[in-house]
Amino acid sequence: MTGLRVLIVDDEADSREFIAFVLEQAGAIVTTASSSAEALQRFPQVVPDIIVSDIGMPEMDGYMLLRQIRDQLEDRYVPAIALTAYAGEMNQQQAIAAGFQRHLSKPVEPEEVVKAISALCNLERTPGYR
Repeated sequence: MTGLRVLIVDDEADSREFIAFVLEQAGAIVTTASSSAEALQRFPQVVPDIIVSDIGMPEMDGYMLLRQIRDQLEDRYVPAIALTAYAGEMNQQQAIAAGFQRHLSKPVEPEEVVKAISALCNLERTPGYR
């Protein structure tokens, strides 16, 4: 995961900092945002390889955030993971329908996040990535 650029968006500081720590320990370059508005401001400068976003945030939820990011991307593909307290089959289907590639329920195990990111970014098949 060395050098992978990850944008983490979560209004809960503990959750955001925990995921950032886990990914930095795995070698990722992490940028965090505490709101969707902050994520939209940082997105053009960061140009992340993947987005990990909470769904239930005030003002603009993770679904709206992802729609706005997708509108900015034009032809570029950036995978996204919904990391949320909203568990269950219906919430997972809603996240996938909104454009997220994966749905992970909080609390999440560190290995689960790393594994999901690695799978979405094809790191497990890329030589030199661990």
